[in-house]
Amino acid sequence: MSEKNKKQFGVWMDSHHAIITGRENIDNGNFIILGHVNNSGPDNNSNESASNNQEITLTHSFFKEIAAIMPNIDQVHVTGTGQAQEQFIKFLAGTAQYKNVMSTESTSNKMDDAQLITFMTEFFN
Repeated sequence: MSEKNKKQFGVWMDSHHAIITGRENIDNGNFIILGHVNNSGPDNNSNESASNNQEITLTHSFFKEIAAIMPNIDQVHVTGTGQAQEQFIKFLAGTAQYKNVMSTESTSNKMDDAQLITFMTEFFN
């Protein structure tokens, strides 16, 4: 399978927001924005354990929403701030459907949609 025919996706994310990019025709074409996913974070709980459990559940749900936008991934590049991208790659590796995905990561500042499309186009070409 050539590099151009792989189902390639790019994600910019932090712990509260993700922007997902992919190719227009799934496995070829230019990169386009496929969606935005938000994670509002846990409510204010007086119980630290409940807050931690809620945060874990919300993060897992956040990752599932992102992955649902990217069907049949062959290759994904995840970039962003903080540690969210590392956690997302671990989530993918631990999920049967995505365990064989070739994933890479980098650190970058917040990008708008156009900057992310340019970044992913340059990364995959």
